[in-house]
Amino acid sequence: MQPLTAMPESSRRAIRVVLTDIDDTLSTDGRITPQAFDALARLRAAGKCVVPITGRPAGWCDHIARMWPVDAVVGENGALYMWHDDAARKLRRRFIVDEATRRANRARLAVIGERILAGVPGCALASDQLYREADLAIDFCEDVSPLPRDAVDRIVALMEAEGMTARVSSIHVNGWFGAYDKLTMTRQLFGEVFATDLDAERARFVFVGDSPNDAPMFAFFPHAVGVANVRAAADRIATLPAYVTRAEAGAGFAELVDFLLE
Repeated sequence: MQPLTAMPESSRRAIRVVLTDIDDTLSTDGRITPQAFDALARLRAAGKCVVPITGRPAGWCDHIARMWPVDAVVGENGALYMWHDDAARKLRRRFIVDEATRRANRARLAVIGERILAGVPGCALASDQLYREADLAIDFCEDVSPLPRDAVDRIVALMEAEGMTARVSSIHVNGWFGAYDKLTMTRQLFGEVFATDLDAERARFVFVGDSPNDAPMFAFFPHAVGVANVRAAADRIATLPAYVTRAEAGAGFAELVDFLLE
């Protein structure tokens, strides 16, 4: 990973879209700081397209799409996107599978969740599980005492044994049925809502994140950026971002925004 300042001037000036993870990228110690939220607003004011790409639940995404200074949001690690159609004054939602499938999967996920709680002492269902449409989130350090790495690996193994896709964020292990990820739904969003060919235009995008579940985005975008705390998970990330900020978490996000807008 190179310092953020190593990004060529021509590349920096070409950036039109900023995609960002939320937990421990935009947030700091579980909070969105005024500095980070102001950075989002400054990007929008400068004419950039801004889209959070998060593992957080559909219920959060409804709020984010309506209330935050963003153009859309991808949630549950790629299970859905939402955007607010200002002209129609309506929230638009798109899920990767239909409601009947989601309902059936939620019943399966509830049973698997109970098995994981019984098999890995100290973990818990994520506090936002009630607001999820398509995945199971197991908390290993947000509202519980941080678990050791082998316990996190055990959660992943239990999910995979059930035929699930499992991904580790900075706070949760998320599991779901299907082969999609953050990149899958990001590509769908930009094709369907913004009429943008992501493969052709990716050099005009920045993605910023910090966790193993961001690896598909780091690998795809040539101008991917990690906030400094990405180093803590570097040995778990298949492809590291091209650049890294000096500051961690929300301060690192603000550093990126300052760099893009200077």
